[in-house]
Amino acid sequence: MEAYCMKCKEKRTINNPQPTFTASGTPATMGVCPVCGTRLYRMGKTEAHAGLVPPEVKPRSRSNKAKKGNLKRKGCLVIVESPAKARTVGRYLGKGYTVCASIGHVRDLLRSKLSVDVENDFKPQYRVPNDKRKIVKAIKADAAKAKEIYLATDPDREGEAIAWHLMEAAEIEPGRARRVVFHEITRSAIEKAFENPRSIDMNLVDAQQGRRILDRLVGYNLSPLLWAKVRGHLSAGRVQSAALRIIVDREREISDFIAEEYWTIDAEFLQPENPPAFKARMIQIDGESSKPSSKAVIDELLKELGKEKFQISKVKRGSRQRKPGAPFTTSTLQQDASRRLGYTARRTMAIAQQLYEGINLGEGGPSGLITYIRTDSTQVSIQTQAAAREVIKTLFGEIYLPEKPPIYKTRARGAQEAHEAIRPTSVDRSPKDIQGFLSREQFKLYSLIWKRFVASQMKPAVYDTLTIEVEGKSTEHFTLFRVSASSIRFAGFLEVYGDKLSTNGRDSKNGRNVENGQKNGREKLEAHMAQLPDLAIGDLVILEELYPEQHFTQPPTRYTDATLIKTLEEYGIGRPSTYAPILTTIQQRGYVERQRKNLVPTEIGITVNDLIVGHFADVVDLQFTARMENEFDEIANGKRSWVEVIRAFYGPFEEELRRAVEQMPEMKAEPVKIDRNYPKCKNPLVIRHGRYGKFIGCSNFPECHYTEPLLEKIGVSCPKCGGEIIKRRTRKGRIFYGCESYPKCDFTSWKRPLVQNCPECGGIVVAENKSKVRCLNCGSNFDISEIEEKDAETA
Repeated sequence: MEAYCMKCKEKRTINNPQPTFTASGTPATMGVCPVCGTRLYRMGKTEAHAGLVPPEVKPRSRSNKAKKGNLKRKGCLVIVESPAKARTVGRYLGKGYTVCASIGHVRDLLRSKLSVDVENDFKPQYRVPNDKRKIVKAIKADAAKAKEIYLATDPDREGEAIAWHLMEAAEIEPGRARRVVFHEITRSAIEKAFENPRSIDMNLVDAQQGRRILDRLVGYNLSPLLWAKVRGHLSAGRVQSAALRIIVDREREISDFIAEEYWTIDAEFLQPENPPAFKARMIQIDGESSKPSSKAVIDELLKELGKEKFQISKVKRGSRQRKPGAPFTTSTLQQDASRRLGYTARRTMAIAQQLYEGINLGEGGPSGLITYIRTDSTQVSIQTQAAAREVIKTLFGEIYLPEKPPIYKTRARGAQEAHEAIRPTSVDRSPKDIQGFLSREQFKLYSLIWKRFVASQMKPAVYDTLTIEVEGKSTEHFTLFRVSASSIRFAGFLEVYGDKLSTNGRDSKNGRNVENGQKNGREKLEAHMAQLPDLAIGDLVILEELYPEQHFTQPPTRYTDATLIKTLEEYGIGRPSTYAPILTTIQQRGYVERQRKNLVPTEIGITVNDLIVGHFADVVDLQFTARMENEFDEIANGKRSWVEVIRAFYGPFEEELRRAVEQMPEMKAEPVKIDRNYPKCKNPLVIRHGRYGKFIGCSNFPECHYTEPLLEKIGVSCPKCGGEIIKRRTRKGRIFYGCESYPKCDFTSWKRPLVQNCPECGGIVVAENKSKVRCLNCGSNFDISEIEEKDAETA
């Protein structure tokens, strides 16, 4: 028998072992160290204890722990996730309630290892992170004193899981824990939630736990493989890799696209007795769709058209309705904020979280302005619809009210919990009423949400439509021309929420088709109603002029935040809470770069995608990823076990992993040398990749640890010191521009400085958007064409 010797600092065999008992009656063995003679002690029962009678245990005085158990508990403890939410909730609950914040998750899988026992039903190993131990300790102390404990974390699966982890980490007895759920932080919603508490829904917890474990199994197995085969600091994940695949596949579509030539012919016609002249587009030749493909064909057609006689063959007047969009879900909010406000998904969710948790409107404390922001539901409560109808009636009149409040069906695949759509908590609170209490960004986003919701409860817009067709006949050919026009008869919801894109996918300002590709060249010619004369069938018209125009089919456009989120939702990949993190992760890893609003895969992104697709096709298969989301839904509904789902995935995945380790080729790139050496060791300097991007290091690493930042110059001089302005990144990956002499010179700009100078004062100008620039010296704004022309004149 061995025991640890405190003097020798290692285990030693016990000499002269004697069975004994501790004061509490616990069996032990006592002896001495054979080397130094120190007394050794080992707990546990042995054969030598047989027949021995333990000493009588004297009753112990009441310990502090016993006293704590008999403390008279009083009051209610409410646990939420964020301090801002705690302040708002605490304001409505009042006296008798203590509200504290967990600051998000309080327990997670260990970062240093897999933390999932694949041999024991994938049992997870959780721990409280070091930065959360004080928080958990404080919550545990408050919970010991409270008579009732309410877990008021967010009303989704992640919130349910956080509530369960709080119980486990703070050792809260299930009998004392009550779960409350509210989708908006208002007095009525909170009071209703606290009147109807429930227990933790373990089905929801298991669904979230299964997702977390599955993502850990994928990430912690694929990422080290990429480190070995490509380079360090790379990562792969079940959902992020599927999103990367979508972006890379689109980039390949663009690079493989072959443009096709086609022509359109517009004709200007005049009815002498009924001006003005009008244009129509040729749509048919001899009964077939018109799509001339070369200049030679067009030249021949132009000769023939000059011989034809033309008359009006169709005049159709009608109307069409354009229905309002449903209230926002998480994905549609992110899409519209990207299109209308230029916000990234991450920025949108950060601002929306502030509006949800509460803003101080001068009413004695913060108030929640919008409902819960992670939802794929378009449902709206009857009471809220009634309130919206009163607002519409007051602001616009009864004519804008539909007979019945509209009901919208949720279109997202596998929509989760029965949340409401994202809407104002009080529709009476118009954006203008509270503008003074909001930041510029908060006001813009709240206005977008308020207008979308109010518009969703209004009548459709009604358009008058007019279609005129002109037929031409000659001895050889029959041609057909068409022009369409529309005008608003009744604005309806457009009084509140006019879209940049109309429902037919055309730019409302110029009628151009903005959908991807224009592959078939079937653009229509659209005109205003006032531009068309009052014509009748059979009227003869004169051909005034022909306007042939050459076109080429265009490749599909790159994804933006808005279009990628829409695609992910259509495939059923991810959930409302994951769209923004997906976009952030693939950019932080260097797999995707943002060029203006477009998401463009990098060289390393394409390499990683090809390796993952080539060796783990199932993991990044779009249908597989969507199917896994459906299986998590079944877990949440209590129809399946999370262990069963993970086991079905892990068997084939483990086989693929084993093959990939043997067969995946190494794609490690040699460090790029630069034209100088490190002065001390005389070895060449090279460009390396690190956790925060590229940097310059010594080629003699690890013997030499010299590093310096890689400066990306943009060819513009610093207005303060005359040094070079360089492109930099924050730790979170956001790009900004600063002087290379930092910290001696503190010039920085979020906007990219341009080479051209201000035509007014000669100062430095930055790009505000695609068409506008602003001078940082005098504050003047210009069209970018103005400074380009000025620059060309002086060149």
